[in-house]
Amino acid sequence: MHMATSELRGSSLKLTRIESVSPDATVRHVDQLETETLDTFYAAVEGNRPITAAEMGLDAGDVIVGTEYYRVDLM
Repeated sequence: MHMATSELRGSSLKLTRIESVSPDATVRHVDQLETETLDTFYAAVEGNRPITAAEMGLDAGDVIVGTEYYRVDLM
């Protein structure tokens, strides 16, 4: 079952620190993120708080890498 993009945009997401990345994952480096998305990412990681898909502009399953890997997951 696939959810429409509009349904996903209101979904709550969490960031999960991961050790490895699957070969088919969409990986984005923090340098590739828009300033607002990067600020939201850091606030979510530091505050261990959920975010919405609309706040991040990312999809569940995306992987963000800086010095560690974080996967975007649906809550």
